[in-house]
Amino acid sequence: MKSPFVFPVAELTRPSATMPEERHQTGPSPSRIGPEMIAIAEGAPVDVDATLTPIGAGVLVDATITATLSGNCVRCLRELTPDFSLHVSQMFVADADVITGDDAEDDDEVPLIVNETIDLEQTVIDEAVLALPFNPTCEGQCPEGESDVPEPDGVSGERVEGSVDPRWAGLEKFL
Repeated sequence: MKSPFVFPVAELTRPSATMPEERHQTGPSPSRIGPEMIAIAEGAPVDVDATLTPIGAGVLVDATITATLSGNCVRCLRELTPDFSLHVSQMFVADADVITGDDAEDDDEVPLIVNETIDLEQTVIDEAVLALPFNPTCEGQCPEGESDVPEPDGVSGERVEGSVDPRWAGLEKFL
């Protein structure tokens, strides 16, 4: 299974390389990418449109990743399959000391070019976790009648005036 996130960059790391290259790759996602309730499923088709720019001893990658997410609404548990687009920008270097220096104590590591290839997978994972909702919901509101969405008191459809939400009942002693 060939990952759509792996790009050969042998020609771009040569001293004579100066022009950016446009690349398009499609393939199955090598892993599940996203938080628990919604993500790009492992094996789901992923499109990567990338611009690879040689910069000294490294390669700058600007890429747009498109895929279909799969997950569930946290309110009604209805299946969600929205289209998703994500932009990432990452510098890859042949030697970690090129950017950080020998005595750098920075925790941010610059990804390396390994065997004349770069792998965007970890960069995409990091960006997707920040971009995707932790608690996804239906567009607008959940469809009426498809599920029993509980009221804050924990009992769907029943609301007693003046009742305290049981989740907050223990806080009354502090008032």
